[in-house]
Amino acid sequence: MSSENKNYQRFPVARRIEHISMLLSFSLLGLTGLPQKFPTLGISIFIAGIFGSVENLRLVHHISATVMMLGTGWHILVAGYKIYVKKEPMSMLPAIKDAVDGIQAILYNLGLGKKFPQMGRFNFEEKLEYWAFVWGAVVMGLTGFMMWNPLTTLKILPGEAIPAAKAAHGGEAILAVAAIIIWHMYGVHLKKFNKSMFTGKMSEEDMLHEHPLELADLKAGLAGPRVTDPKELRKRKAIFFPIAGILSLVMLGSVYGFVSGEKTAVDILPPASTIQAYLPQTPTPMATMTPLILGPNDQPTWDNYVGPLFQDKCTSCHGAMAFGGLSLVTYADAIRGGDHGPVIIPNNSATSLLVVVHSGGNHYVQLSTLELNNIIQWIDKGAPEK
Repeated sequence: MSSENKNYQRFPVARRIEHISMLLSFSLLGLTGLPQKFPTLGISIFIAGIFGSVENLRLVHHISATVMMLGTGWHILVAGYKIYVKKEPMSMLPAIKDAVDGIQAILYNLGLGKKFPQMGRFNFEEKLEYWAFVWGAVVMGLTGFMMWNPLTTLKILPGEAIPAAKAAHGGEAILAVAAIIIWHMYGVHLKKFNKSMFTGKMSEEDMLHEHPLELADLKAGLAGPRVTDPKELRKRKAIFFPIAGILSLVMLGSVYGFVSGEKTAVDILPPASTIQAYLPQTPTPMATMTPLILGPNDQPTWDNYVGPLFQDKCTSCHGAMAFGGLSLVTYADAIRGGDHGPVIIPNNSATSLLVVVHSGGNHYVQLSTLELNNIIQWIDKGAPEK
């Protein structure tokens, strides 16, 4: 068999199944999580519609998180078996050589270096991705627990911990998805499609380019487990499996507590048959402002009409909050505008954003036809303050 056709085993079936399960769970977490972080986007509404409801979206998100937690636990057990029982090298641990390889690769790609670095079983990029995933799993796990179990969290931490966890969870999610789309997709699938995690094998030509030091060890018979003696293996297994069994029970118990430990108000309310589900009430009328009326000879100004109108209808959002950077508390604020520029253009109501938005008829607090006409008259008269 020629060297171009010769293949080397890199990943057994169990590792490939583990990779696929993590790939699917991660993809579903991103697909169902980001629409919850950005619920008003059109794509988010579309995705929620595919799942049927936001509750279904959250259910799939929780199931995917559970699969990822179980996969992480399995990965820990497999890593322990390989390291302790078979004494395989901990080739995924970062080393000084990885930093040197990274610098050398950057210099080579910039045309400042003459030689691409020679790397072993896992190169510096793969190690960075692996440990970034580990870091992300820790952050997402902790913050996910806090949001999934807020009552338990508040027994230990102050109330501010929940919104802080939500912010960290969403930020890490964006970072993780961006890293997969930009970094992983390019390095593994676009630059050169690496099929080894799906087929389990890599050609000698690719090994020579991507992992030359590992190839040299394979040819020299130095790669693989360091413990092969059956007697020694049995001895190590006799120690490892009881510990692994206890650790498995602990991890399974932790996952079970994670997903079912919270007792919310929905769980502890008495049965619906013992309480009155609906009690009709007469709503308390809300105070309303006396409509502003201009006399037949009055011209609207900020002081006599526009300012009080905005104070009544608009400053709940465009007051201290200054939603969209727009404050309508003072005349100067209104003329200054917001994040999208001026909303009032004196002598030109047709292009004034305030008029354009309210003419659409679907603003959160809509001006009446009479009020909007008075605003248009005020703007076309130069938007006077007094």
